Amino acid sequence: MMKRNAQTLSLSGTDTNVKRQELSDYFRTTWALYESLFEVINNDDAFYLKPEPLRHPLVFYFGHTATFFINKLTLAKWLPQRINPKFESMFAVGVDEMSWDDLDERHYQWPRVQEVRRYREQVKDTLLHFIDTMPLTLPITPDSPAWVILMGIEHERIHLETSSVIIRQLSLEHISPHPQWPACPLTGIAPDNPMIRVEGGPLTQGRGPQRDSYGWDNEYGCQQVQLESFQVSRFLVSNQEFLEFVQSDGYLQQQHWCDEGQAWLKFTAARHPRFWQRQGEQWLQRNLTELVPLPMNWPVEVNQLEAKAFCNWKAARLQQPLRLPTEAEWQKLRQGLEDNNPNWSTIPGNLLLDKWASSCPVDLFDHNGIFDVVGNVWQWTETAIDGFSGFEVHPLYDDFSTPTFDGKHTLMKGGSWISTGNEALADSRYAFRRHFYQHAGFRYVISHQPVSDTQYTNTYETDALIAQYLEFHYGPTYFDVANFPQTVVNLITPHIRQQRRALDIGCSVGRASLELSRRFEHVDGIDFSARFIQQAYELLQRGEKRYTVACEGDLVDYKQVTLSQLDFVEAPANVRFVQGDACNLKPQFDGYDLVLASNLIDRLANPRQFLNAIPARINDDGLLVIVSPYTWLEEFTPREQWLGGLKVDGENYTTDQALQEILGHRFELLQQHQVPFVIRETARKFQHTLAQMSIWRKISN
Repeated sequence: MMKRNAQTLSLSGTDTNVKRQELSDYFRTTWALYESLFEVINNDDAFYLKPEPLRHPLVFYFGHTATFFINKLTLAKWLPQRINPKFESMFAVGVDEMSWDDLDERHYQWPRVQEVRRYREQVKDTLLHFIDTMPLTLPITPDSPAWVILMGIEHERIHLETSSVIIRQLSLEHISPHPQWPACPLTGIAPDNPMIRVEGGPLTQGRGPQRDSYGWDNEYGCQQVQLESFQVSRFLVSNQEFLEFVQSDGYLQQQHWCDEGQAWLKFTAARHPRFWQRQGEQWLQRNLTELVPLPMNWPVEVNQLEAKAFCNWKAARLQQPLRLPTEAEWQKLRQGLEDNNPNWSTIPGNLLLDKWASSCPVDLFDHNGIFDVVGNVWQWTETAIDGFSGFEVHPLYDDFSTPTFDGKHTLMKGGSWISTGNEALADSRYAFRRHFYQHAGFRYVISHQPVSDTQYTNTYETDALIAQYLEFHYGPTYFDVANFPQTVVNLITPHIRQQRRALDIGCSVGRASLELSRRFEHVDGIDFSARFIQQAYELLQRGEKRYTVACEGDLVDYKQVTLSQLDFVEAPANVRFVQGDACNLKPQFDGYDLVLASNLIDRLANPRQFLNAIPARINDDGLLVIVSPYTWLEEFTPREQWLGGLKVDGENYTTDQALQEILGHRFELLQQHQVPFVIRETARKFQHTLAQMSIWRKISN
């Protein structure tokens, strides 16, 4: 197996040349390992199948990890230009966070596999040159270009695992055995699973800033927990132990399933774990490249809903408070192992691709009397992921964790046989929707300590910037200045002729999109910030949004907006919020009767590029509406890309003049307005701004 450099790198060192070579080696190994996984697929047609209906076909993931590097380095301005803008849009965002009944039926014009291979080679050459020439100081910090390289490497290692789960669901006719991906040959009868007592006590969660390895945003911060003593199963739940649940009709006994589990059962009609198959009287298990008799002493692999139902079933039989562990209880178990930040002297289990390309017997790796605390399969918990106190996003990846802080994404711990890099660290925190499959199983605990509700509780949004924009879009008026998004849409309304499709590009937290949904059959709201999009999406999904606004110092006011307050009887079904880049939109965002670009053009790196490209997406006789205070700042737009606000040939040149020159031959200027708006910062500090609004109608060809 390809095991070299499976552990993540140390951020520190004394020799930048040595560290540069380590980075290059880690990148090369990750790249080759990822491509070798796709070599088990024996024909290109299989890349376009969807064995997992809630995810894209495998061709997306083959290209996605390469475009991630380019998109992040371009965003950070470390790369001067893109390699393939079409690919870097198409492969940018996956569909890994869909609900189990939210099937994505959109059609994508995927490129040929050979084209993606050539693209990956271009990216690889570009990145190796970048690693060789980028500025490098030690230790590596989050503002370093080396951090972005590590971000891309660790991201690819995540998708090494998620892609293997999808490949595992492909029909075997599309799969061939591979020498780098051998399964464990050891099978047998599972041992009994006794309970082991674990002493409670205080526990500190969260990694400190001094940790010498790459970390994702959700790992940082701090949280204090007081644990009661508990009992834990010595082994992971085996196929043999779970088979008793299946044979007892556990999938048909609704009393053991939560409401979400019952809905999932009704939708899927599941009667056994996803990777099991029944042939006559024999049970079989699908591994990565083969179908084998069910290995009774291997851990069962299930989603969190199945794991929780098993625990409820077993708790009823034993008349004991038996459940899945919490994240804190797992971390208590993990304290008994040698620290691995970032290197183990010896890999202590079926982890980091050190043993096999499959699970193995549950009684092989003893960790101080409890087996498989790390490795073999991920272990589901009771804990819905959230940020620790002090959580902050990285500006280049603001949507790594925040979309999962919704109570619907549950943590799994410990890593699996294919978990490498950051995934294998004690600090790592990965969460999925409860119906999703990974190489994940579970163990159980007996504890009288109550577990907090894992469902979404609609907590208050406290991020200052996001809260300001929520107040700007949905809060009360200040100083008699009318609501800005609502005013803009009202001014557009008399000019609307066709009411089919509208695009609100730079939609922020979504108020204008909602107002447009009253006037158009379909509205797309797009913003570059996933965190802004998340607010609009949550308002649609839950009918309300709560947030805090600053008063003075540490004092805040608590606010709430509901759809009913906006005069919506129910959530409008004709509006969709999507993350996207205004200068690199996906091809399906086309055929609009209105494009609204509000407070956008003076925040783009290349506004002229946007203005030259957007007309092709507007129907003849359709509208383009530009609203902006023209606040040109080099922080957002290089000076050479400013549309106006400067001297040209010694004369003043305004943005209004530039818009006339760029748009005049394709559009008729209908009307202009000066639209004021007020943004509340605190109870006594406000921004009062005047935006120019120009309404253009596209001239018919």
